[in-house]
Amino acid sequence: MANNTSEETRSAAAKQRRIQKSIDGKPARKSVSRPMQAGARKYPVPPFPKQHYPKPGMERVLDPSPMYEAPFYKGSQKLEGKTALITGGDSGIGRAVAVLFAREGADVAILHLAEKGDAEVTRKAVENEGRRCLVLSGDVSKRSFCEKAVARVVREFGSLDILVNNAAFQIHADSFDDLSEEHFDTTVKTNLYGYFHMAKAAVPHMKYGSAIINTGSITGIDGSKALVDYSMTKGGIHAFTRALAGNLVGKGVRVNAVAPGPVWTPLNPSDKEAGDVAQFGARTPMKRPAQPEEIAPAYVFLASPQCSSYITGEVIPIIGGY
Repeated sequence: MANNTSEETRSAAAKQRRIQKSIDGKPARKSVSRPMQAGARKYPVPPFPKQHYPKPGMERVLDPSPMYEAPFYKGSQKLEGKTALITGGDSGIGRAVAVLFAREGADVAILHLAEKGDAEVTRKAVENEGRRCLVLSGDVSKRSFCEKAVARVVREFGSLDILVNNAAFQIHADSFDDLSEEHFDTTVKTNLYGYFHMAKAAVPHMKYGSAIINTGSITGIDGSKALVDYSMTKGGIHAFTRALAGNLVGKGVRVNAVAPGPVWTPLNPSDKEAGDVAQFGARTPMKRPAQPEEIAPAYVFLASPQCSSYITGEVIPIIGGY
């Protein structure tokens, strides 16, 4: 083949140098540093007041208060006539999901450990949406409690269509040497055994069109050096989601997960040091944590057969632009 492109190649190289020169001659520009506000209302941004609270964490003492009401979200009967059970439903993401499920027409049962005051707020919020709310207290790491809770829900509401596995235990340990066996065991029993026990108890009562939604985490994707145990369990939840989805296809039960980044809930202020809490979420591209009401619509989407009938085995990250 004749080489007749020498002039073209010289021209192309010259063009590349012109572009290079045009960029090299300009000063570097810093990206916009203000937090991103793209929602229906304005959300709090760091720095927050320094605060640290004992486990399991109470939502009512947080400053600022987590935003869960989603006043601009309009229900459209996506979950009409269904029954949902939400672990960790007293606060945070669980509370916001309970409110939107009720707004979409579902009766809701919430499980909590010992946060009676927070659970009462959630109960009233669900009832204000015109739906029934059952509140049960117990430890999801115990198989017997999970079985009794599911049986109670079915007895009270007559069915179980949606399971949201959301309860979690998390404590930062900056040094691997500080991660004790008791700490590790508590994380695994709550975050993995709890999901397993709840699914085992719930699936026999579920029919075609039912859904299981697990709460994963960005730490289960990227890992976190100070959350070795928690990251491991969240990665396990993602794998559990995909494997269980394949297992339950024949039963017509869809299984998916939501993997949030930082969300302003009682989980972190009862975990991190007060100074770290003040800057919680500041390192995301949006430069703020999510509020629970910004995460909850994803659970509605995955629970609703009108929205996600062809979606199973998926892990949906909601991580503020990472």
